[in-house]
Amino acid sequence: MHAVKRCDGMNRRDFLRIGGLTALGLGLGDFFHLQRAFGAPHPYTAKAKSCILIWLDGGPSHLETFDPKPDAPQEVRGPLKTIPTNLTGVRISECLERTAGIMDKIAIIRSMTSPLGEHSLGTQYLMTGYKPTPALTYPTFGATVAHVRSQSSQNASGGTLTALPPNIAVPNFTREVSGNGYLPSATRPFAVGGDPKRPDFKVRDLDFYEGVDLQRVSRRRQFVNALNAFSRAKDADASTVSDPELERAYNLITSPEAKAAFTLSEEPQEVRQRYGTDGVNGIGQSCLLARRLVERGVPFVTVNHTGWDTHQDIFTLKERYPTDRNAHLPSLDRALSALIQDLTDRRMLDETLVVVMGEFGRTPKINSQGGRDHWPNVFSVMLAGGGVQGGQIVGSSDALGEFPKERPVTPSDLSATIYTLLGIDPSFELHTSDGRPVRVAPDGARVVSELMA
Repeated sequence: MHAVKRCDGMNRRDFLRIGGLTALGLGLGDFFHLQRAFGAPHPYTAKAKSCILIWLDGGPSHLETFDPKPDAPQEVRGPLKTIPTNLTGVRISECLERTAGIMDKIAIIRSMTSPLGEHSLGTQYLMTGYKPTPALTYPTFGATVAHVRSQSSQNASGGTLTALPPNIAVPNFTREVSGNGYLPSATRPFAVGGDPKRPDFKVRDLDFYEGVDLQRVSRRRQFVNALNAFSRAKDADASTVSDPELERAYNLITSPEAKAAFTLSEEPQEVRQRYGTDGVNGIGQSCLLARRLVERGVPFVTVNHTGWDTHQDIFTLKERYPTDRNAHLPSLDRALSALIQDLTDRRMLDETLVVVMGEFGRTPKINSQGGRDHWPNVFSVMLAGGGVQGGQIVGSSDALGEFPKERPVTPSDLSATIYTLLGIDPSFELHTSDGRPVRVAPDGARVVSELMA
């Protein structure tokens, strides 16, 4: 299957190979340098223990999703109708019928604004809170959360599977969406790969390569430990004879419990159907997998859904052919509503932050090809759970969806809000490899207080 391309020609490739067995150890070992990461515990109390970020790559149209303009001229309101929600006076896209029924659990920011209308730059701004600069590459949310929480190997309930990486991308990731920036490479996400909606889906590289079994891995592990012990032979303290990163990698690849977290076939068919087993890029099963991971203590999961760069025929967001019910908007509706309801039923929503966003919105007027072009001046972001006060609209755009009308919110403000909900002080300082202190969120970023429950 060909990778989906954005208008800038970039494939949504996976930049990192995960989980291979090297000559002396496990490639997954790099993920577990987190145990050596520096940084003092933060003073904030986390309202959200974990976060599921649904990234709509390419720039979803706010006018076709969460901020329609039914009273605007035809060239602005577009080809899709709107429907009421369970919040009086609030309407959203006709394709988000199930989401409309749970709007009391959802908050929508309709006044997001950014000056960056290019995919890569816009993505970096939304995913870090910092405007891109050649002087420094900033870490994205998942990498920062993994780094700051690295000193705690399990949550307060003791339910975390320590073998699972703290930052996971479903199915893949790119540097802009999930990069580690100046943080250690260990904070980059574990990419599960594959297509979760396929019946034969399995996480790549969690099984042994051909010709390699547990006995051989154990021998390699012992060899590495012997080398480590030899290198520390003259140290004053040589009591530790094992490499903690190798131990964690070994635990993951040999742990049935950790590997079971990725086994979607364990879910009842009714649940899988509710999330959606079809759809473009398997967003339904990706969201289901994300729920399984946060349920087992993974702090941050990014669901990457491609194909939202709609310069042509924006109606294909609803249908790509007659009777189609698996286009982007219906698939998102099924996946998002099922995820929020599932988290609610499992009493997990209060401690799981759900965020849905892309790098910018789309132009208010339909272009000559029936689509919409890039438009960062105003767009929408959806949040639910994890300390968010649902059942509200924050800010507004003007009558044509061109600019913020009330309460403009920047990506920096959004980052400060997300970090606060996750229990990380926005002013908390991380450090570059040369010791330079850098705030988690930019100086001047303001928490969107209306969102706080």
